[in-house]
Order: sequence, then C-alpha cells, then structure tokens
Amino acid sequence: MSTQTAVVDRRNKWTFGIGTVGRDMVYTLVSIYLVYFLSDILRPSASDFLWASSLILAARLFDAVADIVMGAIVDNTKSRWGQYKPWIAGGVVASAVFTVLLFTDIHLSGAAFVVVFAGIYLLWSLSWTANDIPYWSLLPALSLDQRKRESIGAVAKAFATIGLLVVVVAVLPVTSALTPAFGQTGAWTVFAIGVVVIMLAGQAVTLFGVREPKLAVEQERTNLRELAKVVFGNDQLLWVAISMVLFMTGYLTTTTFGTYFFKYVYGDEDMYSPFGAILVGSQLIGFAIFPALAKRFSRRALFNAAIALILLGYVVFFFSPMNIIPIGVAGLLLFIGDAFVTMLMLVFLTDTIEYGQWKLGRRNTAVTFSLQPFINKVGAALSTQIVAVLVVIAAVNPDLPGATTPAGLMTIRLGMLVLPPVLIVISYLIYRAKYRIDDKLYAQILADLAERGQISGRN
Repeated sequence: MSTQTAVVDRRNKWTFGIGTVGRDMVYTLVSIYLVYFLSDILRPSASDFLWASSLILAARLFDAVADIVMGAIVDNTKSRWGQYKPWIAGGVVASAVFTVLLFTDIHLSGAAFVVVFAGIYLLWSLSWTANDIPYWSLLPALSLDQRKRESIGAVAKAFATIGLLVVVVAVLPVTSALTPAFGQTGAWTVFAIGVVVIMLAGQAVTLFGVREPKLAVEQERTNLRELAKVVFGNDQLLWVAISMVLFMTGYLTTTTFGTYFFKYVYGDEDMYSPFGAILVGSQLIGFAIFPALAKRFSRRALFNAAIALILLGYVVFFFSPMNIIPIGVAGLLLFIGDAFVTMLMLVFLTDTIEYGQWKLGRRNTAVTFSLQPFINKVGAALSTQIVAVLVVIAAVNPDLPGATTPAGLMTIRLGMLVLPPVLIVISYLIYRAKYRIDDKLYAQILADLAERGQISGRN
C-alpha cells in the first residue's frame, strides 16, 4: 500500500465516521423518543395517540419500500460532486427542518392533529431516506477489503454511539432544565434544534473530508423495472434483511420501552440517564473490541457469542430486583452483544454487494445498501406500534409515575423483556440456516469478479 493510499484511507475512515454523530442523535431522538414525546409531553387523546402511532407505522413501511427506489436513483446519479454527496447534502438539510417540526407543538387536536403530524413525519422520513441511503452506500465504495470495511464501519458506529449516548443521557435532564424558560413542549423543540445543528456540522465534515476511490467498473443504469431482480435475485441480501428486521424489532422495542420502564416500573425516571450511559458505554466497548476479535474469530463465532450475551442479558434483566446495579449488569450484556450484531449486520450487507454483482452480473451498491435503512425503519415502525399499543393497554398515567395497575406493570415488563428475545432467537435461527458468505466464498467472489474485469481495484 502506498503512503498516499494509507493517508486517504485514514482520512476517509475518520471523516466518514464523524458524520454519524449528529445523524444518530437525530435518529435516536425520533426513533426512541417521538412516541414518548407524543404520549407524555403533547398528551393527545388515547384515540389520537393510537391513530398517530398507526400512521407512523404506515409512513415508515411506505418509506422503507421507498428506500429501495432511492437506492436505484442514487445508483443512477452522476454529477460533478460524485454519486453520493449531492443527495447526502440535500437530505440532511431537509431532514433537519422536519426534525424540529416533529418536536414542535402544532396546536391542533383530533383529525387535524393526526393528519398534520403524520404528514410532517412522512416528509421527515422521506428526507431522511434521501440522506441515509447515499451516506451508508458511500461506505462500501471506499474499499473492497473486508478488514478495511470493518475498520471504517467500527469507527462510524463508535461515533454513532457517541451521538446515541448524548441523546439518551441528556434528553430528560436537559429538557427538564429548559422547561422553566421555554415550557415543557418548547424545551423539546429547543433540544431538537440543538441536535440538528450538530448533525449539520458532522455531515459537513463528511461532505468536505471524504475522498472516494474508483473501485469498480461502471455499470449500466438501473431502471425501476429491474429493481425486483436486483433485490429478490440476491438471496443472501434477502435473508440478511429478514433476519435483521426481526432483530431490530426486538432490540428497538426494548430501547423504546426504556423511558416507560424507569418511569412506571422502576419508579424513578431520573435513573434512565445512568442506565442510558451504561447502554452507550457498553456499545462503545463492543465497537472498540470488535475489530480485534474479528481478526481472531470467524463472523459466525462472533454472531453466536453476541446472541448468547444478549439472551443472558434479558434473563438477568427480567429477574433483577429494582436496583440499578443488577439492571446495569443486564444492560452491559445486552448492549455489548448488540454492538457486535450491529457491526456484523453492516459487514454482512456490504459483502452482499459483491455477491449480487457476482451472481447477477451488475453492481448495485446503493440499491443493495438501501436494505440497511429498510431494516432499521421496518424494525422501528413495528417496535413503535408494539410499544404504543402496549402503553395504552397498560393504562399508564403521565402525571403520576408508577400509577398503573399490577397488570399494566407486567404488560410493560413482558413487552420490554420477553417479546424481544423471542424475535431475536427467530432472527438468529434464520441467519444460521440461510447465510453462507464466509471468508472463503468472498475471496472466490472477488477473484471471479477481477477475472471478469468487473472490479478495477482491491483497495
């Protein structure tokens, strides 16, 4: 490797990674706290709340499908600024605007509230897609080397977890501190503004800092009629997507229930921030040690270990007394395991790009990688609806922490700690039965593509 190549690799790794900090602050705020903002801050009627959450589900499912179309658009993009950066820039500005609107009191009720709120959410979701698809599609365009991809991905996910940490730890105490000056809803609006400013700054680092090497021979344009072949013809991509949708639904159901658990079951919502710090610290540990472990152990072995840690964490959490120490231990197990799965999902998806090129004869980076936000959005949609329905069933009272029936408390515990591991086990079984891209097969794929003249570098 030349010195110049090493410098570019190092620059790309850090400038790409920094771009995730603010993005994940925004995504955490919307995916985990929007339903809480609705139920406990805006406090619409129960029927308006369920209608709004149902329309969020519909919008996310619609947008998840739109991700794949967006992938085709990005694959077909050619501009003086490259294939990905124009969409990254436009999408981040639009999503910043709609993020603030989501956490603003629009002073409506009934059908008007539901329709306007759902419209804002749909526009946020589509603008997020316009940024998210090209942003993550840029990752596999930076290198064909699996280890380099793992290294870039680990740095990006570490920075993303820092963004997650800031929101999880700060959102409740900061909004509480801002409430005397701005009111309860205004405090959340101000917090959202601060988060999107950080997102815009981080994305600017990526836009101006990343230098994209030329790795692959140009492919013909992908039209909408060919999308089905690109997606459904790549069997490994489909199995990864199905497995990870189930995993993300379970994981996000647990994290979305977090504020409700500490407010109503634990009885002290102030303890949510320390638990959030444990959550994010665990993930940072996981991301930090993953590259070293990936050099020593196979991906399948790491995936097995991650699922074992997660399931053990759920068992410890369910049987823990209401004490932060055993709950913290459970969180440590859960989220170290989750960090491993998050990294593995990323590299599984990147490897299906070359697999699809090898099998189908064409390279569709953005279409293939559009399945990552598809996975996240479907998982977030399903988990939000699960939480919304169970919160209504539990009949919680936002004005009186802990004010619900014993059956309501058990509903929250079962939704947070029993349903998710069931989904995660099903996800694991699908992966074990269907995913087959290992180091040996991937090396053969690259060799065959090089022989065909379909890749022009091994950066």
